[in-house]
Amino acid sequence: MPRSGEEARRRLQQAALELYAERGFDRTTTAEIAARAGVTERTFFRHFPDKREVLFDGEATLRADLTRSVADALDGLPPLEVLLRAFRKAARIIEGNRLFAEPRLAVIAATPALRERDLAKAAAMTDALAGALRERGVTDRIAALAAQTGWATFHHAVVAWLEDSERGLAEHLTEAFDDLRVLAAEAG
Repeated sequence: MPRSGEEARRRLQQAALELYAERGFDRTTTAEIAARAGVTERTFFRHFPDKREVLFDGEATLRADLTRSVADALDGLPPLEVLLRAFRKAARIIEGNRLFAEPRLAVIAATPALRERDLAKAAAMTDALAGALRERGVTDRIAALAAQTGWATFHHAVVAWLEDSERGLAEHLTEAFDDLRVLAAEAG
């Protein structure tokens, strides 16, 4: 039996990933996840409201960290630079979670209900980032565009990092934002 709440949470996440990969998301129950993790189903529901959220744990913390980084950024930086710096800070957390991130993306890609949840979480993240940029004095239109573009670029860099982990996520982020600048210059 796990000795701490955090240990139980990690075991539930690992069990869910394993079962989703073996059986598929739709054919896995919370009871099976709990049994594999060595806890009760009641313990599962103490940690997660449903079997989808076990894959999205940490999203609220990431959103809070990113918006705090945006708020704390130096004055005078353009919005995309503010976001890049915030994403670089978050990269350390994501790199430490690689063993969960890689199979998580595969399960989400294979499951329509999870793709829908992922899109909803991405929309909430871009709304929060846009709000944080607006708090810095960025206009609504530019804040929304920067947040959506920045989040898409961040996601692109994460996928590239998972495919090529010889370089760190921060390096992939720099490359993706450099590519974004090239694209923007070509459009002008």
